[in-house]
This record gives sequence, structure tokens and C-alpha cells, in this order.
Amino acid sequence: MISRLNLYDAKCNKINMESIGLFGLKLRIPGPSYTLVKETLDNGRIIILDKQLNPRQLVAEFITKANDYKDSLKLRDELFGLLGHGSDLYIGEVNVPGKWWKVELEDWDPERINRRVTKIEIPLFCTSGLAESINLNKKKYSSTSFDYKNGGNHLIDMTKQVVTEITFKGASTNLTITNNTTSDVWKYNGFTTASDIIKLKGVQAFKNGSSIFGQTNKKLLSFAVGNNEFTVSGASGEFELTISTRFYFL
Repeated sequence: MISRLNLYDAKCNKINMESIGLFGLKLRIPGPSYTLVKETLDNGRIIILDKQLNPRQLVAEFITKANDYKDSLKLRDELFGLLGHGSDLYIGEVNVPGKWWKVELEDWDPERINRRVTKIEIPLFCTSGLAESINLNKKKYSSTSFDYKNGGNHLIDMTKQVVTEITFKGASTNLTITNNTTSDVWKYNGFTTASDIIKLKGVQAFKNGSSIFGQTNKKLLSFAVGNNEFTVSGASGEFELTISTRFYFL
């Protein structure tokens, strides 16, 4: 039997499920849903102020095949050790390569089919409601105008996708990074030398490892789906700007 699912541990290492007789059958993924932020006007009309993506409740179906009844008990205990430690897991479909879901396990109970075979349905909770690209996508730029393509089908929001990083190395005064596509502007009210490194990570901003958030305009950059046109101002001389992120999918 060939597993149709891939499972990864909290450190993003692929788990060799077949070695312990565990095979992924399928992953049930519900469609996205939203919580609406509404306001009722004096005339009774309701307007939508915002839409917030809800977490997703996935279900993974597995089957185990043991050599005999005694072996099935040993396999059961190995599964409890593998899946019952409470850490985050990542799960992906073999036929959808390059994407996974970061999930937490909820209550699950193995169902014995016979002395050798056990079926398992595991509810999985995905807090973000989004699938992610497995690989980090890293691009480097050295010009004051450049295009960056968001290869997912969902906005990259640095307030939520904390793995996203932007680094700038070079001399500058009042460094400003603008995403003209989203109209987002980030500005540092200070200076850097050629060897200094500015890093934006999630909602944080650092210069050579020390926080400079208070010296910024306290704004964040986002990346629209598809092409994003960026402008860098305030740089003096050569510089290198790097964007590193995962892509996100509904």
C-alpha cells in the first residue's frame, strides 16, 4: 500500500510512516469560511466592515497494518508516542506536492477493523485556515524598483504570517520601502551604514539584532496575490534587499 498523505513533525522533518505500518488514506478539507465584522446604521442598514478567515477543521484518515495481534498493540503504542505529544504537525497530500497544513490534533480514537488492521480518523485544527508552501521562497534585489510575485492565492500579511522576513543591508538615511500595489509604506527614521542589517520579521523591526520598532512609522508591509511593485528610497550606494516567505493558499 502507498500512503497518499505526508506527515511532518514540529521541526518540519518528514515522518517515515510506512516504517511503522501507518498509511494515509485521504485528507478531508472543508471550504474556507469567514466571520463578518458588521455594523448596523441608524436606518437599519447593515454594512460589512471586515471579513476574518476562520480556522479550518480538517480530518485525516489513516490505516495501520500489523503482522499479527501482538504487533498491532505495539504499533498502537508507537502511534500514541508519535502523534500524542501535543506538538504541532504538518500534513500534506502526496498528489498536491509543495503544500502542507500546519495543524494541531484533537481527540482521536483508533478503530480496530480486525486483529491486524486499525482505522484512524484524526480531527485536525488549522488555526490560520490556510495551507502553506513547504519551501521558503527567497528573492534578492539590489535596485530601487523591483517586482515581487506572491505565488499563493492569499494575501501575505506580516501581522499573521510571522515567518515572513524582509532584510536590508546597506547605507541609508530614512529608509523607506513601499509596496505600490498595496499602498503599504514602511519607514525607518534613522540611518544605516554599509554593514548594518535591517530586518523586518512579522510585526517586529530590528537593526543589527536590536529593536528599532519605536523609530519606524509602525506600519507593516503586505503582499497582494500576484505581482507586487516595490520602491526603495533613502538608500545611498549599493544595497541588498531580501524577501523570504512562504506562500499561502485557501
